[in-house]
Amino acid sequence: MHMPARAPVFENRYDAGRQLAEKLTAYKGQSTIVLAIPNGGVPIGLGVALALDAELDIVVSRKIPLPLRPEGGFGAVTDDGTIILNDEVVAKTGLSPQQINYQVSQVRLDIRHRSLLYRGERRPAVLSDRTVIIVDDGLASGYTMRAAVESVRQRHPGEIIAAVPVAPVKAFQDLEKEADRVIACTINSTPEFYVSDFYRYWNEPDDDEVIQCFKEWRLRRSDRPDLEIPGNKGEENLSR
Repeated sequence: MHMPARAPVFENRYDAGRQLAEKLTAYKGQSTIVLAIPNGGVPIGLGVALALDAELDIVVSRKIPLPLRPEGGFGAVTDDGTIILNDEVVAKTGLSPQQINYQVSQVRLDIRHRSLLYRGERRPAVLSDRTVIIVDDGLASGYTMRAAVESVRQRHPGEIIAAVPVAPVKAFQDLEKEADRVIACTINSTPEFYVSDFYRYWNEPDDDEVIQCFKEWRLRRSDRPDLEIPGNKGEENLSR
């Protein structure tokens, strides 16, 4: 069992979203849209979108799990079919094309389910010439975010910013080659890196919490300035 060797930086994802938003204030008031990677990136995206008065949507990007070792991955797939493979892991594990195709097909089924559940019949937002901020709860290998950036790039945005609360140095540097700008609250150089170590409370948001985040964003964007951002008084319900 892994035991964190450091004090947490963030109370939870809502706190991380608020802290990340403070590093993105230059984008407030622009034609900005925040794309959150579900599930963990949605509470982050909520805080960022509210702080910047920006539109909030999703880009579904999922790790391709290793056969028999689902905690490990060898790339990522997005909701538009973009695939990025970690060639080093593929070669090291000796995965066959048949195994790769099967794993990708399973991930695509999960992506389809999430897209329908979270977006419903709504069309993806138009990104042409807009500033797009893609957020997640942290980088590990960085492939999930890199796939999201490549997917969004095909929709011709004006600028792509990849923003996360925490990242290891290598993943951060690799991502700088893909996105126009990369922003993180904390960049870590320790040999053993776990995103969860930087959070006091680390529980993967379930589908209901993701849907509630979008309801909260819509309410806050309407004439309801009295509502609290999750993580303040409303945190008890949204951060369980």
